[in-house]
Amino acid sequence: MRTLIVNAFLSLDGVAQAPGAADEDTSGGFRYGGWHLRYFDELSQKWVVENLTGADAFLFGRRTFEIFAAHWPNAPEEEQVVAEPLNSLPKYVVSSTLTEPLEWENATLLKGEPADAVATLKQDGDGELFVIGSTQLVQTLVQHDLVDEFRVMIDPLVLGGGKRIFGDDGARRPLRLVEGQITSTGAIVATYAPEPSEE
Repeated sequence: MRTLIVNAFLSLDGVAQAPGAADEDTSGGFRYGGWHLRYFDELSQKWVVENLTGADAFLFGRRTFEIFAAHWPNAPEEEQVVAEPLNSLPKYVVSSTLTEPLEWENATLLKGEPADAVATLKQDGDGELFVIGSTQLVQTLVQHDLVDEFRVMIDPLVLGGGKRIFGDDGARRPLRLVEGQITSTGAIVATYAPEPSEE
């Protein structure tokens, strides 16, 4: 059975929207795109590379898939350490609007209800299935208890609003810290695993 891992860059108030570029995702009037880049250091860059190269497959929502598919197949030489696993490994996409064939190599569209399709995908393989970005999809996965680990980088920054990976559904979800480190920029890289709810 696959281990489903959510990998996310978060502000201290939990925002995950558009960490990488100013024009990455301006929906909802979000104007702070690219907020995350200043917090990278050697430790966090190594953490990102280790996560990506340890993955066996990737899972995306439509918006993140389209952003990645537009960049990584043509990434410059200095980004190949990240581009290589993203381009070569299997990619699964949850979308009700995309149709196959998908343009990015090794990409497959998941059919049916997202939670059911991902649950089946977890059962039908081994290794680490990595979810990057994809806030709406992650909220669905969290609601259906499909996430095995959260690997997050939490930046010392409050954005005041934007898309989050955790929804306001009123559910309590205890987590256990598996490991964590503080970077030279004041960010925290940490792995959390769900624990059984006390309710």
